Amino acid sequence: MELNFKHQLGLLCVTLLLPALCTSQDSFTCSRATYYGSPDCYGNSRGACGFGEYGKTVNDGSVAGVSWLWKNGSGCGACYQVRCKIPQFCDEYGAYVVVTDYGEGDRTDFIMSSRGYSKLGRNTDASAELFKYGVVDVEYRRVPCRYGGYNLLIKVHEHSRNPHYLAILILYHGGTYDVTAVELWQEECQEWRRMRRAFGTVFDAENPPRGDIKLRFQLSGNAEQYWVQSKNVISGNWEAGAVYDSEVQLG
Repeated sequence: MELNFKHQLGLLCVTLLLPALCTSQDSFTCSRATYYGSPDCYGNSRGACGFGEYGKTVNDGSVAGVSWLWKNGSGCGACYQVRCKIPQFCDEYGAYVVVTDYGEGDRTDFIMSSRGYSKLGRNTDASAELFKYGVVDVEYRRVPCRYGGYNLLIKVHEHSRNPHYLAILILYHGGTYDVTAVELWQEECQEWRRMRRAFGTVFDAENPPRGDIKLRFQLSGNAEQYWVQSKNVISGNWEAGAVYDSEVQLG
């Protein structure tokens, strides 16, 4: 059967529009998601973001590893709404997950904890059916992280050694902006000094300033970039494992 030019043009337009429909409607992007198993269905405490136990239990364990959304580590802590596309099984709101790890799958943007993946389903039975699929088509969008009652926290990494080496990680990163840089204040030079992104959400500095340490964070997203300074300091007698409240909220 031959198609005339008008029909061919119509088919071409439909074909070209399909991806656009997926990415424009409510700002959702099409992809695929799968899950990984763990004894307690929570996240991985050894995830590439460097969160430790926080990365296992934050958001009640509904977390995910990502690939291109990883953004060289600046994607750590980002929050996404993910919903699958099998009407008889999938919840219309889907799952809300926090990025805590890096992971690559079979054309998947999300490798979710079992706890997070189960929330794609409308109910327990529907979730069980989705687990049988193993991999499902999804659509996702970035959403603000909301941590009621929590400011952004700064934790001194376990490998830190006062006064020679300071490494920090960022917890309860709210909003929709990525933390793309961290700087500490050098009082003797009267200037900000850039910390190195060691991996994931861990930033470090050799020979940090003595005494209390002021920090500021560069936030990037939505085609803009700005700095937020912590209202609190890391005390001069800091030690590994200590947690400091920045007294600011992002987002």
